Amino acid sequence: MRKRSLTSLGETEMEVLHHVWTLEEATVADVRERILEEREVAYTTVMTVLKNLAEKGYLQYRKEGVAYVYSPARSAQDVQRSLLGDLLQKVFNGSPQSLAQALVQHEDLSADDLDAIRAMIDQIDDSDA
Repeated sequence: MRKRSLTSLGETEMEVLHHVWTLEEATVADVRERILEEREVAYTTVMTVLKNLAEKGYLQYRKEGVAYVYSPARSAQDVQRSLLGDLLQKVFNGSPQSLAQALVQHEDLSADDLDAIRAMIDQIDDSDA
């Protein structure tokens, strides 16, 4: 039986997406150079991941000479919302309260993190009033 992923993107795909979002435009060599700062990766692996992300609609590209230049087709915020929605349904049975409870109770959040979360909630409450 084939295992199903919790999200539509794998770990390496997310890593590559983050690099393209940061760079705004990137070639295979650009992304590989950044990944090589952390770990070994083959040029062909990065090329395949970029191509797959374009086929999935996360990136777009144009050809410049012999190189392909990739740029985001979807914003980081859009992808995060979509992936979080999938996670919310698959792991927390659609319950935002369960997700928030798991985050706040089971993660090592600093006092600053908790204060920032409270401030965001207060800001939402103030804008609804």
